[in-house]
Amino acid sequence: MPDVGEGLTEAEILKWYVQPGDTVEDGQVVCEVETAKAAVELPIPFDGTVHELLFPEGTTVDVGQVIISVNVGGGAAPASPAAEAAPVAAAPAPAPAEEAAPQGRTPVLVGYGVAASSTKRRARKAAQGAAPAAPAQAAPVVEPAPVPVTVPEQLNGHGPGAGRPLAKPPVRKLAKDLGVDLATVTPTGPDGVITREDVHAAAAPAPAPVVQAPVPVAEPEAAPAPVQAAPAVSTDARETRVPVKGVRKATAAAMVGSAFTAPHVTEFVTFDITRTMKLVDELKAGTDMAGLRVNPLLLIAKAVLVAVKRNPEINAAWDEAAQEIVLKHYVNLGIAAATPRGLLVPNIKDAHAQTLPELSASLSELVSTAREGKTTPAAMQGGTFTITNVGVFGVDTGTPILNPGESAILAVGAIKLQPWVHKGKVKPRQVTTLALSFDHRLVDGELGSKFLADVAAILEQPKRLITWA
Repeated sequence: MPDVGEGLTEAEILKWYVQPGDTVEDGQVVCEVETAKAAVELPIPFDGTVHELLFPEGTTVDVGQVIISVNVGGGAAPASPAAEAAPVAAAPAPAPAEEAAPQGRTPVLVGYGVAASSTKRRARKAAQGAAPAAPAQAAPVVEPAPVPVTVPEQLNGHGPGAGRPLAKPPVRKLAKDLGVDLATVTPTGPDGVITREDVHAAAAPAPAPVVQAPVPVAEPEAAPAPVQAAPAVSTDARETRVPVKGVRKATAAAMVGSAFTAPHVTEFVTFDITRTMKLVDELKAGTDMAGLRVNPLLLIAKAVLVAVKRNPEINAAWDEAAQEIVLKHYVNLGIAAATPRGLLVPNIKDAHAQTLPELSASLSELVSTAREGKTTPAAMQGGTFTITNVGVFGVDTGTPILNPGESAILAVGAIKLQPWVHKGKVKPRQVTTLALSFDHRLVDGELGSKFLADVAAILEQPKRLITWA
C-alpha cells in the first residue's frame, strides 16, 4: 500500500480491477482504495503477471503493507545467477530488490509525486543487513531460492535479514506502553504482522486470552480470512452495527476536535431573497451564462466573497502553537457536499479571483466530482471559509460546526414562499435564513454580525454585487 500523502496511514481496498493470472503493465490501475480523505485509484509500478491478491475488497490495510504480488517479467532469471554466486556475501542481496522493481525504475503514484514503494525499501534494508557479516550470512544466502514464489514472502519484514518488525501503529503504541520489544515478539498475523494478541502474549502469556476479549478491532490484523464480510454487520433482527472507517471516521474525528477546540458562536438572519431569485432566472435565460449551471448557491457564494472582501478579518485561522492569528489574503471557498461515503468539504482554490462564470464552472465541477467519489485529498486541503447548504433538504437553518483550521462557516437554509412585509404591505415573498458559526477566539460579535449582515444585504439587493465589489 503506497503512501498517498496528507499524513494518511491506512486505506480500505474498495475494488480490485485485476485477478491472479492477469497481465499488468507499469502504470495500469489495479485497484481503488478509500483513505480517510477520498477514493484513490492505485497504479502498479511493475510489468508482469498477477500472482496473488493478499487482501480482498473491504479490508483496511496499513501504508507499507504488501497488498499484491506480481511475477515480474524476467524476474526469475536474475535469481539464478544470484544463487550461484553464493560464495560472494554481497551478491545475493540484489536478487530480492530486482524482483521487487526493475532497476532504475522509481514507482510513482499518479497525482501524489514520487515515493518509493514499501517493498523496495524493505528489500534494501535486507540487503544492507546482509552485507556487514560475510562469513556468518553465507549460509542463509541459499534461502532466496524460494524467492520466485511471491514477492511478499521475502519482504514481510520477518524473514532472514529482516529489518523493522511489521506492526500497525496502535500495536506499536501498545508494545511501547507495555515495555515489549517488537523484535522479540513472534508474529502470528498474515505476512508476519505482529498483532495485539502477540504483544499481550509477550508481555504476560498467562492473562493474554483475557486481554483479547475487549479488543475486537484486532481481528482484521490477526487474520484477513473473513474479509468478505459485509461492511454492515447485523448482530440480530433489532440492531445493525456499521464499522466506523474511511471518510466517516475522519469526519467524526475532525468535528469532535473542532467542537471542543474552537469556542463556537452562531448568529442567524432571516431576510427576503426574492430579488436574488429573480436574478437567477434572468441569468438562466441570458446568453452570458449559457451552458453554465446557475442556481441560488452560485449567487450566495458570490455574496460571501464580496462580504469577505469588506470584512477581511473573517477570513483567518488560529495558530495555537504560535499563538497567532493568521489572516488569509485569498479565499479557498469550501462547499460541504453529501456523498455516499460521507460528508466531504472540497474547496475552490482562489475563489476570490474568479468571475461569476468561472465560479459557476468551479462549483459544478466540485459538486460532480464529490458525488462521483473522485475528490482528491489535495482538493480538501487549505480551505479558508465554508458554505453548507442544508436548505436542499428542506431544513430552515442549523448551527454548523467549523471546518478545522477555519474561522467561520455559513449554513444556508431552505428558500420558501412566506408572508412578508414588503413596501408596507404583507405579500408572499421568497424568504430564507442564514446561520453563521465562527471561532470566538478571533472573530468577535461585531465582526461576525457585520459579515452576516453584509451577506444578507447583498442577497436582498443583488445590485450590491456590483456596487460593493
